Amino acid sequence: MRTSLFTAGAVAIAAALTLAGPAQAAEPDAQLSVLHGVPGLTVDVWVNGERTLDDFAPGTLAGPLALPAGDYDLAITAADAADASDPVIGPVKVTLAASGNYTAVANLGADGKPTANFFTNDVSQIGAGKGKLTVRHTAAAPAVDILAGGNAVVSGLANPKDKTLTLDPGTLSVAVAAAGTTAPVIGPADVTVTEGTHTVVYAWGSLADKNLQLAVQTIDGLHSAPAGVPGGRSGAADSGTGSADQTAVTVGIGAAALLLLAGGIAATRKQLAPRRIR
Repeated sequence: MRTSLFTAGAVAIAAALTLAGPAQAAEPDAQLSVLHGVPGLTVDVWVNGERTLDDFAPGTLAGPLALPAGDYDLAITAADAADASDPVIGPVKVTLAASGNYTAVANLGADGKPTANFFTNDVSQIGAGKGKLTVRHTAAAPAVDILAGGNAVVSGLANPKDKTLTLDPGTLSVAVAAAGTTAPVIGPADVTVTEGTHTVVYAWGSLADKNLQLAVQTIDGLHSAPAGVPGGRSGAADSGTGSADQTAVTVGIGAAALLLLAGGIAATRKQLAPRRIR
């Protein structure tokens, strides 16, 4: 499920990026991951007028972030903008539901222009002995087929759609090809499907510019009898066309606590910046 909006922002509860927003007492937090899929464009992310991601680089997947349920205003500007008054994406207002799991993606539309999409991740329990694989088309490219082992398992996937499969655990050789063809434009790359885990693969970049890549996100703890609240692990930007190697990128987030007082409401805000670890 997806809506054509991009979101981020709130007060972080766990160790991660913290965004300023309205506090919601006695409600489970939402989980938010953020993927930057616009090649060549380093950005700043602003939430409710506050800079919350500085110099956010292409190919970076941040989160998951534990955020209070509520409405948030988000804008994406060029790096080091003085404020959020001249965004390259947004501003938009979006809503995060309690216990919801989301991925916000800044990406190129099918027309090659920067845009953003907001996906709701399926965190329902997965049957015993099974895993889930979702593929999302967030690249400047026509409709594509997703190939596993050389065979199309998803056909005619258009930007910004996605498709979810329930599969046996194992490692798949995944490639992306133009719809109706088998010549890869991305990959092949190994993608592991794990029991009780929802693996999400994003195609991002531009076909015309020959910089298409894959990013991988995992949401674990979805066994039929899960031990805890489902969470996500940020995955990696894959190397481009014709490469089977994947380069892991883990978003490490440090924090410095800052107490804010506004209208008598105290909120804790951590200013963070993601970094790549190869």
